[in-house]
Amino acid sequence: MIFHPLDTSIQPPVRLNNPFYYEPDALCRLAIAQVAAYLRGDKEQIFAKGAVDTIFQAEIAKGKMFGVVIVRQDGELGYIAGYSGQVVGRSDWPDFVPAVYDYLQPNGYFKTHEAGISALNERIRDMEQGQDLRDAHRRLETVKARQEQAVKDFKTRHPSGARVGESNEDYIRRRQFENAELHRLRKDYRGQVEQALRTVDELEGTLRRLRQQRRQKSDNLQSWLFRQFRLRNARGEVKDIEEIFHDYGQWQGRKMVAPAGSGECCEPKLLQYAFEHGMQPLSMAMFWWGESPKEEVRHHLQCYPACNGKCKPLLWWMLQGMDVEPNPLDDARHQELPVVYEDADICVVCKPAGMLSVPGKSPRESVYSLMKAHCPEAEGPLIVHRLDMATSGLMVIAKTWEAYHNLQDQFLHHEVKKRYVARLSHEMKTEDGVLSLPLRPDFDDRPRQMVDKLHGKAATTYFQKIDDRHVALYPQTGRTHQLRVHCAHPDGLDNPIVGDELYGQRGRRLCLHAEQLTFHHPRSGKSVTFEWKIDFDKE
Repeated sequence: MIFHPLDTSIQPPVRLNNPFYYEPDALCRLAIAQVAAYLRGDKEQIFAKGAVDTIFQAEIAKGKMFGVVIVRQDGELGYIAGYSGQVVGRSDWPDFVPAVYDYLQPNGYFKTHEAGISALNERIRDMEQGQDLRDAHRRLETVKARQEQAVKDFKTRHPSGARVGESNEDYIRRRQFENAELHRLRKDYRGQVEQALRTVDELEGTLRRLRQQRRQKSDNLQSWLFRQFRLRNARGEVKDIEEIFHDYGQWQGRKMVAPAGSGECCEPKLLQYAFEHGMQPLSMAMFWWGESPKEEVRHHLQCYPACNGKCKPLLWWMLQGMDVEPNPLDDARHQELPVVYEDADICVVCKPAGMLSVPGKSPRESVYSLMKAHCPEAEGPLIVHRLDMATSGLMVIAKTWEAYHNLQDQFLHHEVKKRYVARLSHEMKTEDGVLSLPLRPDFDDRPRQMVDKLHGKAATTYFQKIDDRHVALYPQTGRTHQLRVHCAHPDGLDNPIVGDELYGQRGRRLCLHAEQLTFHHPRSGKSVTFEWKIDFDKE
């Protein structure tokens, strides 16, 4: 059974929660508890009549995103549940909504063409790792080396200077003969080099054509797949994924291409099933089950917002015609920007949590826009460094080009000292130390960051325990979300900052504050320190 009735007196919300910014309501928490009981294999669970499949259970223990949508069907309150992607290669496990389009049929179009791409992969891998290409490159390098050595030996045996007692006419005749011999030597080797090069070019050309063929087949198959994913919206209209991303891109004023895996997340799967079966979605929540991934920050049974890269365009389409809670991150609101210090060259301000450092897509005010109004005669770009929108604290503003370039150099050479204070979700046991986890963007869910020890950029943070729940953080590099990831990741402090909706749990605010800033004044060269303490309980 996919529709799971809820026997409860809890009233559903008036409007559907915003999937990109929400706190799970009581009905979602009740549904999540039932799904979790089933996934654990609890005997008293009421989610399904049968026991959870042990293969399914073992696979999801490695980590999987699940979701629930509270729905009303024929006047009855209940929920539907789903998971992102596949589990053990299946997207049709009992009691969960199926895939929007099941492309995994053994002899279907996708699997057949995927097998062709896999065969190309094997041919490419065999060529890349094969003996023929290695031998061809080795032969080319050997012939080139022999040519170089032969020319060198010839020149050693036949120096260019005149010999003792040699007449000018004899010298000229000898040099003409030797130059002719050197020309023949080079010509002989040139033929060998050209032959070896032709062999390499032929093999590399074949490899290049195979790669192009693979890319074309992959692109064609991906495009075909996206055209099979036809998604409904609340009005009953239907579009495929390619059309949705194209339309969303036009609305955003830029070209957009759907990333691989679009349409396989929980949110579109659940909404598609609800719309297809006449269910009214009332609220929704997505939660992580199992181990945390090595790259991402995910915690067992914790709820997360929908991803931006794959889901935002799809949900933009699917939720048209529904009354949805607005995303407060998109709201315009006025906030005060306290000025801590100001002179003719610089201005030090304390950015409140929720304010952008520079203008973004939302209509919110930014430090830049407010400082532009505050210092209308200022030169240059003003903003020397940034803080995350959710982070509060000190920023230095450059009012002249000279100050801007001077401060930029100080940041570039790590001469600016910053001290942050954070409130952590759990008791802190480590006194102090160094965190070094390389970071890169999560390209499918910006602005989230991932730990990537192969492709990530170095990120280092010193930390000192203040008390059981507070820590001082001293970033030595300036990566996006560095402090937030270093605190939350299992290989870091494994202790998310309170209110961190991306890497922990959403709260009233992110309890991260840049309380101290030290740098050399761009005019006097003297070291200056500014401090702005904070009480998170009063913010």
